[in-house]
Amino acid sequence: MIAKSSQLILSDCGAGLRRPEYTDISVDCGTSSIGLAILICPVMYTGYNESLLILNHLFDDPLCQGTLDETVTPPVVRFNFPLNMTNSCGSTFMTTSAAGTGIFSDFSNIQTVNVSGVVRSHDPTTGTVTYNAELKYYYSCAYPLEYLINNTQIDVSASSIAVQDNNGSFISTLSMDLFSDVNYTSPLIIPTLGIELRTEVYVQVKATNLTDQYHVLLDRCYASISPHPNNSTFFNLFVSCSRDQMTSVHENGDSHHARFSFPAFRFIEQQNETVSTYYLHCITRLCDIGACSDFKQCNSRRRRDVDSSVSDNGLTESTVLSSPVPIITKTENDLASKEQDVSGSGSNSTVGLGIAVGILTVAVIVALAMAAAFYTKLRRY
Repeated sequence: MIAKSSQLILSDCGAGLRRPEYTDISVDCGTSSIGLAILICPVMYTGYNESLLILNHLFDDPLCQGTLDETVTPPVVRFNFPLNMTNSCGSTFMTTSAAGTGIFSDFSNIQTVNVSGVVRSHDPTTGTVTYNAELKYYYSCAYPLEYLINNTQIDVSASSIAVQDNNGSFISTLSMDLFSDVNYTSPLIIPTLGIELRTEVYVQVKATNLTDQYHVLLDRCYASISPHPNNSTFFNLFVSCSRDQMTSVHENGDSHHARFSFPAFRFIEQQNETVSTYYLHCITRLCDIGACSDFKQCNSRRRRDVDSSVSDNGLTESTVLSSPVPIITKTENDLASKEQDVSGSGSNSTVGLGIAVGILTVAVIVALAMAAAFYTKLRRY
């Protein structure tokens, strides 16, 4: 392999011309790709340039080669490759499974996928000995594959010649929307006084800008009176394969969106309020397209079948997604008011009729008395 000459020369590095250190690599764990940035000046100090840094032993793939970026200070070599098992520049995908804890305690298989690899230096020296040290830049990105969708921020941590591990998250790609039709084309408009009870609510949890490696799988969806479901009355629409009889699951684990519907209801403890207001939440898993069918099996995700083994059939951990707006349903107060109005008008009609009958009775009595007096008077004559 013949090394291409770098656009930089040693004198351009200044104080950056030094021995390599553990912090010389940074990793960006994106939702559809992974980006690496390696300081070039320590590489040049060791006797190499950007063309001699090889990603996962792929010498001849131009899409997996590094490019020099002199627009930043200090300059770096950048690698960027897609996040999927079919074309990720030789990266290794490893999925670990562990029993769920906390909000995921109902699930036995909470998974994390780790994407890792190494950038190595290639020494072009021929002969018996070399004076160039070998460089190895290890990287890894750990992605949880289960999410409670409520826009909770996922903290990103970074560590590390040169090992650096980062955490990535797909939470930014997930969203929940409410619709009023079975085709999921008309957004649900909730008026101030709420929607009618038994109005069908269509829910879609969707992933956008997500690698084709994963599908969206809903593990649990429920409603709570509080937007913060931890300390609130809640109602399960479905958990795994167990669902409320009024809930219909239309699509789950088959694409980048999952869909279900339910008729609008109200919480009994809100019966004295004008409207019943509650929030929708979904624990959402991203599953590898080859593993979704396994996780759709009803008995594979419950606590009784805890599996803490390491596997390669890719699943993510979970997060909670909440409805963008609260769901508001009408109570029976309006109907009661109408009944009271009808009842009141009926009472008034009854009173009026009674008065009329009383007046008519008095008139008849007076007329009879006058007739009797007139008859008596005629007989005297």
